[in-house]
Amino acid sequence: MFEAFIDYLRFEKRSSEHTILAYQTDLTQFTEFLELKTISELNELTSLNIRSWIVYLIDEGQSNRSVNRKIATLRTFYKWLRKQNLVVNNPMTKIQGPKNEKRLPVFAKESDLESDKLADLFANDFDGMRDALMVELFYQTGIRLNELINLKETDINEQSIKVLGKRNKERLIPISTELYNQIEKFSYYKSKMLGNTKFLLVLNNGNKLYPTFVYRKINSYLSKATNLDKKSPHVLRHTFATHMLNRGSGLETLKDLLGHANLAATQVYTHNSFAQLTAIYSQAHPRGHK
Repeated sequence: MFEAFIDYLRFEKRSSEHTILAYQTDLTQFTEFLELKTISELNELTSLNIRSWIVYLIDEGQSNRSVNRKIATLRTFYKWLRKQNLVVNNPMTKIQGPKNEKRLPVFAKESDLESDKLADLFANDFDGMRDALMVELFYQTGIRLNELINLKETDINEQSIKVLGKRNKERLIPISTELYNQIEKFSYYKSKMLGNTKFLLVLNNGNKLYPTFVYRKINSYLSKATNLDKKSPHVLRHTFATHMLNRGSGLETLKDLLGHANLAATQVYTHNSFAQLTAIYSQAHPRGHK
């Protein structure tokens, strides 16, 4: 039922596989709830049908953020249906989602990610060197999981890495000499073991990394290094952004480094930085503790 729409996401919108899977899941849940069998039945749906699904999701305990993501899926889907002249009416024009809860990004403390402390977590073999490099790339560049998986050998030079972000938008992220040397050391070891590979980070059989593998690895190492409840590659992205702001980075600079389309997405990190400033003020000013 959705094959043509999925092809549109994959080949025209260039959506990531993670995004495509989310769309497929949302649409499957939607059609199963309303017992839809064919595209033509979508023409008969009204905003009341959509709202009944939303109410069901909320009653099932779905967060407002998750519900709004599913609504966004339906909006994109119906826009595509209208463009293809597969439906006449678009019930999504009358739909408003619930207000999102404000969630502050989770991040690790600088002391949790000190080089000496992290070094003890990794074995001195191919897997250990690769995993250590994964952690450093996430923490030192703030790249997304999918961006890390798709990093190529040719994307790296002594001063920067070239990242292909959302909507195929390229950006350059500066890297330290120390990180470049770590990349070079791993690449040399990898070429001795596997020969030339297209992607910088691969499995020990030479195959490309996949999201669940990276997630499990990062989750495991953050479990050992931190006391955080949430442990994922995105936590390291949040940590990169928060530590940059805490040490004086401007929002515009951080926006470009993270590959955000606008400042609104970047400004969420100012809450964490303000908490840091408050703590410093309380300690440093004579009246701060009163």
